[in-house]
Amino acid sequence: MKIFGHRGAAGLVAENTLASIAEALIHPIDGIEIDVHCCKSGELVVIHDETLDRTTDGHGKVTDYTLQELKQFKTVEGFFIPTLDEVLRLVDARCTLNIELKGKDTALPTLKIVEEYIEKTDWDYDHFIISSFDHSQLFDVKNSSSKFKVGVLTEENITKALPVAKKLKAFSIHPPILTLTKDEVILAQEYGYKVYVWTVNKEMMIRKLKKWNVDAIITDFPNFA
Repeated sequence: MKIFGHRGAAGLVAENTLASIAEALIHPIDGIEIDVHCCKSGELVVIHDETLDRTTDGHGKVTDYTLQELKQFKTVEGFFIPTLDEVLRLVDARCTLNIELKGKDTALPTLKIVEEYIEKTDWDYDHFIISSFDHSQLFDVKNSSSKFKVGVLTEENITKALPVAKKLKAFSIHPPILTLTKDEVILAQEYGYKVYVWTVNKEMMIRKLKKWNVDAIITDFPNFA
């Protein structure tokens, strides 16, 4: 069972910051999950919400600000909002990177920058999983390049995610821990999909999922997991 740090190490350091990702890399993890939005000037920034209010001292929508403007805002702990480019340079192909397409129209810009890194550095297609709740963006990924692995994020159960996973020829299905059953894990794997479960933070549940042979968990506490 693989361990992915959720938004870096969100339970230890401010989520989706370079410091959080650096903290995750200290531990023997297999991957890191991050979220991306496009800002007003076109760059991809790593932040979960469509607004700045919850995680920074800024206010309003991410898409209303240029990168230069976004770099003026900080988290409570004093960290800046990173770009996808900065995250790729920091991780440096040391683990898998699960990029969740959060913002609208982020699929093609994400593929463009990732492919540049694959061409020029040690990154490879196998280092990436592109996931999203917005399944139309996953179709954009597949229509652009069949080389990328896509993960179907769902807030429901695996059964309801199977039709879109089949259409996408997805690599994985990413269900929430709250709706997961052992039978659903078996079902997904029988169809050939990996099962990446979010967000798993309790020891009892980690042990249970390992017994269920899930392929990976996404956790706020990669140190503990």
